[in-house]
Amino acid sequence: MTNNSYFPEGSELERFVKRRRQKGVIWRSLFLLATTLGVVILMVLLLSIIDDSLGYAAVQYKIDPQEMVVGFYQDMALNAPNARTFDDADELARALVAQPDAVGLLDEATFRAHADDLRAVSIEDGELPGVVVAVSQQNDWPQSVSMLELMPLFTIAETWSDVRAAWPETPVHRYLPPASSPALTTFVASVYGDDPAQQPVEALLAMLAQHLSPGALRQFVAEKPLDQRTQEEVLGILEERVLEPTVIETWSLSRSILHKDEIEAAIAGMPDAELEFRRWVTWDFITSPQSSRPELAGVRTAIIGSLWVVLITLLFSVPVGIGAAVYLEEYGSGSRLDQFIENNINNLAGVPSIIYGMLGLAVFVRALEPLTSGSMFGLADPTTANGRTILAAGLTLGLLILPIIIINAREAIRAVPRAFREASYGLGATQWQTIWHHVLPNAIPGILTGSILAISRAFGETAPLVVVGASTAIFVDPNGPFSKFTTLPIQIYQWTSRPQAAFQNLAAAAIIVLLALLLALNAVAILLRNKYQRSY
Repeated sequence: MTNNSYFPEGSELERFVKRRRQKGVIWRSLFLLATTLGVVILMVLLLSIIDDSLGYAAVQYKIDPQEMVVGFYQDMALNAPNARTFDDADELARALVAQPDAVGLLDEATFRAHADDLRAVSIEDGELPGVVVAVSQQNDWPQSVSMLELMPLFTIAETWSDVRAAWPETPVHRYLPPASSPALTTFVASVYGDDPAQQPVEALLAMLAQHLSPGALRQFVAEKPLDQRTQEEVLGILEERVLEPTVIETWSLSRSILHKDEIEAAIAGMPDAELEFRRWVTWDFITSPQSSRPELAGVRTAIIGSLWVVLITLLFSVPVGIGAAVYLEEYGSGSRLDQFIENNINNLAGVPSIIYGMLGLAVFVRALEPLTSGSMFGLADPTTANGRTILAAGLTLGLLILPIIIINAREAIRAVPRAFREASYGLGATQWQTIWHHVLPNAIPGILTGSILAISRAFGETAPLVVVGASTAIFVDPNGPFSKFTTLPIQIYQWTSRPQAAFQNLAAAAIIVLLALLLALNAVAILLRNKYQRSY
């Protein structure tokens, strides 16, 4: 009896089973450890990215936002009809006593000194810390006013009845302290606010006209009339062209939480710097184009470029891949040519992606330049056109994922039971009718899942696109397959290579956007698989 036909018995069998079980426990423990280690590493990576996408930032403004808003309303008040400015507070108080139709702003100390001849107007829905709205004792109609009524009272109202219909139609005389007075600054900040984001669009447009040169203002009007712009659009223009914020230093979320005192001390040593808590992943970040300034940069151009490239990849690789899989599984005869094709497909699935980039550079960028540049169709200037376009990038990535799609599609087609084909042939269907009406519909879940996962890989590729010629600094959205382009991975690569700390935070934010898009693609694959899943 040979060893191959020997089966242990009795106590030897028990020892044999025990050893097998021990080996099984060891291997299961190793696999569980490897899985746990992989999950922990991925979680640490994700937490590191999130940590860099939030946190404090030290920001310097060319013009302080609060000073811009306060200064705008101060100018409105000081230049309002019948407005007079008094450098001396006592002189202002005496002028109020002498003019019954006047209203003025006084600090509390000055008002108390003249309280016998003046009357304070109460504020119905707020307070003005350290500031009194005063009128003469002879003026008995404004007993109280609301914050909303204070706005026109000190700026655009010409008569008292313009503020409240019950008041007389006598002109309003405004007696104000100088622009440098804390009383006027406090009044403006309390009544109108000092946050640009809280101002109405009309006020923002006026601030824009106040600070922009006539030429720059005409440029924005030519792009889109200012009265048709939303508050967010006007705020963006103000921030970009007037406030001009500059991020001089950033801190991660963990440092912002654990070392806040150190950060505040560091800010104290930075002249004119403000400490802001920033979420780098915002809607403005997603909808803004690329910029050389990290404070204004966004990923809209990169997202659109990625979607264009993936669309070309999808249109090229999926039909070709499914067609090749159908041929090899249903029509292939096992000849030397079929074996040669199959071996090459399996080998190409393991080729490094940068090799595909070199292939795309040689074939699509250079050899097929008239096609990929669009000059063949008269869509580009032949003197400046080149093949470094979305079309070339999409075809290159299509070649990259083509072997994966073919292999996955073959597995899905092979999984369809042979009985389906035989039943179809028995009813008189041709081979193509059998494939089209029975094999492919039943293979759809596997084909779609494999294709979308392959597209997800193409979405995150960088090396082939660098070789093909993706731009690292493009500020115009691509509008067709013959446009210059950049993609999210390229954008992330470019930002991580920049020396400014803010670009590192932008790169972390862009990684989160990329992960969100990839998770969305994978979720689509799972939903489609579950929808079309069939059991045999």
